[in-house]
Amino acid sequence: MSEIRVLIVEDDPIIAEDIKEMLTNVDYTVLGIAYSKMEAIRLIDLYAPDLALLDINLNGSYEGFDIATHINNTRKIPFLYLTSYSGKEFVNQAKITSPMGYIIKPFNEAELYSSIEVALYNFSRFLLPASLNKDQINSILFTPLTDREFEILTGLYEGVTNQQLANRNFVSVNTVKTHLKNIYEKLETHTRSETISKLTEMLH
Repeated sequence: MSEIRVLIVEDDPIIAEDIKEMLTNVDYTVLGIAYSKMEAIRLIDLYAPDLALLDINLNGSYEGFDIATHINNTRKIPFLYLTSYSGKEFVNQAKITSPMGYIIKPFNEAELYSSIEVALYNFSRFLLPASLNKDQINSILFTPLTDREFEILTGLYEGVTNQQLANRNFVSVNTVKTHLKNIYEKLETHTRSETISKLTEMLH
């Protein structure tokens, strides 16, 4: 897994350090901790983190929403809200800013990790074009994809299962797995999700 740099935005130092420890335990890199809106915006603009974790209430104001708006206006990075607010009004206001997740405090390490992984995956799919272009992909690869490999990659991109890929291409599941192995080697990836992430990097 490539390094994922995370910015924590949390005004409570104890909670911030707890979150930092959780992230470190699951091999994320903590880019920094921001205790205010201005510090958060400064770090986002300076370092462009791969992911931001935003507390909604910062120092008595709902500044997490302001930070989210800044991200949407200036950066293409995913963010999640980490908050103790579970009321409908907060959830509805949060939805307007298009977060990749909304986690209610308190939470544990497994809940944080799974939420981040899903957020990163969904965001990578959000950034991808509606369809793949074989020539564009092959122009980047050292060893180009064959026509059949591109068909398999397209199915992977669409979220199709190995059995569905086999049926679609009139081949066995083992043949599909062989094609996937070749695709992974050419893209230097190991899994479906890693391949989607690699496509995101290649096509942007």
